[in-house]
Amino acid sequence: MTTAAEDAPLSGLQAASDLLRALSSPVRIGIVRELAAGSRRVHELVEALGVSQPLVSQHLRVLRASRIVTTRRDAREIEYSLLDEHVAHIVLDAIKHTRE
Repeated sequence: MTTAAEDAPLSGLQAASDLLRALSSPVRIGIVRELAAGSRRVHELVEALGVSQPLVSQHLRVLRASRIVTTRRDAREIEYSLLDEHVAHIVLDAIKHTRE
């Protein structure tokens, strides 16, 4: 008997690998953790993470290209939010797991 994971086509495994690669940075994990609580603007992420604005913007580009976050323009600022709440569960579970 095989498991569902063993039956997954390689393309599905590649997509999962790409998702994990996109999350493979402490800053990106921190961004996802913050966005799990709701939408944030760049300056809010900078403040919460204690890193520079250019660094946050660089990591947001990676997350956006990977279709993990989406944007909404609010006047002159851009608000970021998670495209899929499942990603938040992955990140939050990983953080919880490392603390146990």
